[in-house]
Amino acid sequence: MQHILDAITAEASSEDFAALALPESYRAMTVHKDEVDMFEGQASRDKDPRKSLHLDEVPMPELGPGEAFVAVMASAINYNTVWTSIFEPVSTFGFLERYGRESSFGARHNLPYHIVGSDLAGVVLAVGPGVTKWKAGDRVVAHCLSVELEAPDGHNDTMMDPSQRIWGFETNFGGLADVAMVKANQLMPKPEHLTWEEAASPGLVNCTAYRQLVSSNGGNMKQGDNVLIWGASGGLGGFATQYALNGGANPICVVSNEEKAQIVRNMGAEHVINRSELAPKFWNDEGTQQNPKEWQRFGKAIRELTGGEDIDIVFEHPGRETFGASVYVTRKGGTITTCASTSGYMHEYDNRYLWMNLKRIISSHFANYRESWEANRLIAQGKIHPTLSRTYTLEETGQAALDVHHNKHQGKVGVLCLAPEEGLGVKNAELREKHLDKINLFRGV
Repeated sequence: MQHILDAITAEASSEDFAALALPESYRAMTVHKDEVDMFEGQASRDKDPRKSLHLDEVPMPELGPGEAFVAVMASAINYNTVWTSIFEPVSTFGFLERYGRESSFGARHNLPYHIVGSDLAGVVLAVGPGVTKWKAGDRVVAHCLSVELEAPDGHNDTMMDPSQRIWGFETNFGGLADVAMVKANQLMPKPEHLTWEEAASPGLVNCTAYRQLVSSNGGNMKQGDNVLIWGASGGLGGFATQYALNGGANPICVVSNEEKAQIVRNMGAEHVINRSELAPKFWNDEGTQQNPKEWQRFGKAIRELTGGEDIDIVFEHPGRETFGASVYVTRKGGTITTCASTSGYMHEYDNRYLWMNLKRIISSHFANYRESWEANRLIAQGKIHPTLSRTYTLEETGQAALDVHHNKHQGKVGVLCLAPEEGLGVKNAELREKHLDKINLFRGV
C-alpha cells in the first residue's frame, strides 16, 4: 500500500493513479462468522469489541459494474460498528447471506468475515464499468446508502428501494480498512478545508440528522420550531443541534453532564437541560414501569426554557429510555422523529397523548442520495461542521468502539487508516481558518 500512499501524498495525476498496481490484499477490521456466539450469556454492556474486532489482511474483492475502490485515508466509528462487534441485535452475517442470495455480485459479500465501517474519506483507486462521474485520483467521501434501484419503489426516495442496505453494516468491504469497495453513486466530493479524519467523521450521522430533522421525509423543521434534541453533544445530536441553530429553530439540548452542556453552549445553544441535575427518573428501578409525573416534571423544565411553549419536533434516538417522555412533551400536532434506539428497541408510550393530541411519530433511517449530497454540501460550505473529538489508529479500532459503546466519547470518534498522522489532506486553508474554532469545538473534551 505504500506506493498508493506515496501517490496520494504527492497528489499524483489521474493518469498516474489509474496506472497504479492494485494490491492483492489489504488491512481491514473484521468480525468473524465463527465467533458470533462468543458473548453469549453476557449483558450488552459487558461485551467487549476489542475481543471481536480483528485487524486482518484480506484479499481484494472483484470490482463490479458501477462500483469503485477507494484508498481509505480515514474512517470513523458509528453505533452500527458497535452493534456489529457485539453481534446485537442480530449477527450481521445474516445480512451478508441474504445479499449473497440475490446475485453473483451480491455473493461476493457473503464471506466468513465482515469488513466493518460506514464512513470514509480517501482517494478513488479504480472504477468499474459504467462509472463516468468519478475517476482514479478523485478525493472523496462516501455516504453509506447502498441500493440496486432495479425496482420502481426507490425512484422517488432511494431509501425505499427494496434492496436498500447500509454499506459496511449490511454489506461487506466497509470503510475501516486501507481499501473500501463502494457503489460509485455513494461517492461525494471531499470538503477540502477539512483534514482526512475530519472529512470522514460526519458521513453517516450528518446525513441521518439532515433527513430526520430537516428533510420533508423527516421533521420538516422550520424557523422558530422548538426542537428537543436528546444527546445533543453526541454523534447524532451534535449535528441535529447545528441544523436547528443553522435553520433558525430553537434547540432544547438534553445532555448528561456539565461538560457536555458547555459544548452545546459553545455551539450557540441557549436552552440546555442537564440530566444529571434535573435527574428525571422516567422508569422504576426494575425498568418495568414508567412514571408520568416525571414526564410532567420534564415538560415543566422545557416550558421554563421556552417561555411556556411545548416542543414542535423531538429528535429521538435513545429509544426505550426516553420515548414515553418524548411523546408526552410534544405539542398538540407535533412530531416525534425516531431512529437508532441506542437504549433499547422496545418503545413504550401512553397512546392517549399521541392519539388524542394528533401527534405524529415519523421513522427515519439514514438518508437518500439527494439528502446525503445536501448534507455534505453544507459541510463543504462551512455551514455545518465536523464534531470530531478524538482519533485512533486502525489498530486501535477495538478500543475506539469500546469507548463509543460505553459512551465515553463526545461527538464523533475518528480512525486513521492509510493516513500516517492527523492533520493531513487540507487544500482550502482560507476556508479552514475562517471556521477553525468550530471545526475544533469537540477537540480536547
